[in-house]
Amino acid sequence: MFILRAENAFDSAHFLSDYEGKCRNIHGHRWKVQVEVQGRNLVEEGQNRGMVLDFGELKNDLKEECDALDHSLIFERGTLKEKTIEALSEENFRMKVVDFRPTAENFSKYFYERMKQRGYDVRMSTVYETPSNRASYIED
Repeated sequence: MFILRAENAFDSAHFLSDYEGKCRNIHGHRWKVQVEVQGRNLVEEGQNRGMVLDFGELKNDLKEECDALDHSLIFERGTLKEKTIEALSEENFRMKVVDFRPTAENFSKYFYERMKQRGYDVRMSTVYETPSNRASYIED
């Protein structure tokens, strides 16, 4: 089995609603995302001969996923008042609402699923919240 890994990053703010600690306040991270894909066989002909897949495509797809979150306030649906969302929208702040609590654990699953939807045979997704703290997701 061949394993390929691509990496990208994005900067964003988030908060953890109903959390007793510092992370209940809006704060930012430089999230680093690593996605590992796998393949048993190498392409036998053409431009990608000798490869599982084109690294350039993998890198670009992961970059698109990270760019969709970059420099935004990411928050869980239902955790901000409509007035707050309206006010932030009027100021043209970039916001991304998600259906999960924006933790490193949930982001690792999010990126796993997003890359799988793009057609990759994803082995594992890892998201670093800080340089020394990370969460990974592997499907059973």
